[in-house]
Amino acid sequence: MKRFKFLEHTADAYVAAYGSTLEEAFENAAYATFEVMTEAEKIEPKIEENVEVEGHDEQSLLYNWLEAFLVKFDTAGKLYSRFKIHKIEKTKEGYRLIARIWGETYNSKKHPQKVGIKAVTYHRMEIVKKPEQITLKFILDI
Repeated sequence: MKRFKFLEHTADAYVAAYGSTLEEAFENAAYATFEVMTEAEKIEPKIEENVEVEGHDEQSLLYNWLEAFLVKFDTAGKLYSRFKIHKIEKTKEGYRLIARIWGETYNSKKHPQKVGIKAVTYHRMEIVKKPEQITLKFILDI
């Protein structure tokens, strides 16, 4: 199964990320986000971190998950290429995602710059659940 593909869009990056579970689809959405920015396969898993995000529904959870990576890049220059979501759980307030992520600090000699991502958007965001596949569609404002 493909991890993700880029869909047609006039000005932004429109992504469809796939997984056999919601967790796998979220992991592939994160990988696709870094593929927009650089060549994700060149990001080595040198540092390991924990991430926890919450959202009032699954779409806001996806938004907050991807936004967390943009903040890490903007504030600390961190890139990530490996993601392991331990759980996505329903809470009284909505949903919580708990994960471990691996990556390294951005290095312009090693990580070719493609395009900068300004923001994650809710525009055309979809979460499609079928028995064998979850598809997440989202637009990254570049």
